[in-house]
Amino acid sequence: MSQERTPLLSVRNLVVNYGAIKALQGLDLDVYAGEIVAVIGANGAGKSTLMNAVMGSVPRAGGEVFLEGRPLPTKSFQVVNAGVSISPEGRKVFAPLTTYENLRMGAFPQKSETDIQGDLRKVYDLFPRLEERKDQYAGTLSGGEQQMLAIGRALMARPRVLLLDEPSLGLAPIIIKEIFKELKRVNQEMGLTILIVEQNAKQALMLSHRAYVIQTGHLLMEGPSQELLHNPEIEAAYLGGKKK
Repeated sequence: MSQERTPLLSVRNLVVNYGAIKALQGLDLDVYAGEIVAVIGANGAGKSTLMNAVMGSVPRAGGEVFLEGRPLPTKSFQVVNAGVSISPEGRKVFAPLTTYENLRMGAFPQKSETDIQGDLRKVYDLFPRLEERKDQYAGTLSGGEQQMLAIGRALMARPRVLLLDEPSLGLAPIIIKEIFKELKRVNQEMGLTILIVEQNAKQALMLSHRAYVIQTGHLLMEGPSQELLHNPEIEAAYLGGKKK
């Protein structure tokens, strides 16, 4: 991607502390319009902290986040209104509400009922099971269905950038394959820009255009995903391969 263009989402020198623990230590990251960018790393590397800091769910001790060159707000509802939404780690659906009501909750920035109904149709086209279960309480859905719902709810906000935090967590391989197939479709057909953090490094690298590797809050490596997928160090550390 050309460095002459302004990134759609940009993280600069981001610092997040949990008490004495330095979770992110001056992290830089860029996401350009139309890209899928992955962030991979071991447990505790700071992947979810990055997402929460972008969304304003945890305070930033330093650094800044920009959306198309403008500082992104620090309160979560303002971040969503600005054009960034998230499918959070652990899905966090509203269990006592129906599937339909959860999707409507995601549409809170929207004012037009016509637009909301159109977006519902798009989500149902992506994930037909959500339409089949629209009147079912979200807490009774399977794990895969809840993940589809979490993604659908985030899409209902009409984001310019969709954040995905560990979308494969706890899911069967066949469900992961289905969800990642639809994420690629969202990117290619709808042109939606996606930032994904994912423990399943192979899936993340196969899905994305570029990737960042972080370790204990620091940037370790970055580059085209296909190059990282075949990098011996990455293969040994994150893909279950052996060093050559």
